[in-house]
Amino acid sequence: MAGALLLGALATPAFADDKADCAAGITMIQGELAKNPAEPVLAKLKRALKNAEREQREGEFDECMDAVGDAKRALK
Repeated sequence: MAGALLLGALATPAFADDKADCAAGITMIQGELAKNPAEPVLAKLKRALKNAEREQREGEFDECMDAVGDAKRALK
């Protein structure tokens, strides 16, 4: 039991970082969408935003960051 509590305490800062990074990533995607990119990139960004927002609502911040990564790759 004590080990689980310790692991939970150690994981909290990473969780907070992922949560903040997720929110920042969503803001970044929204900013890129506002620039009206070309259609192939636009579709990928919309899909990434939808996925990131869903994962944020579900509290799955690591999966949100996967979606943000998809958006960043679409911009390259």
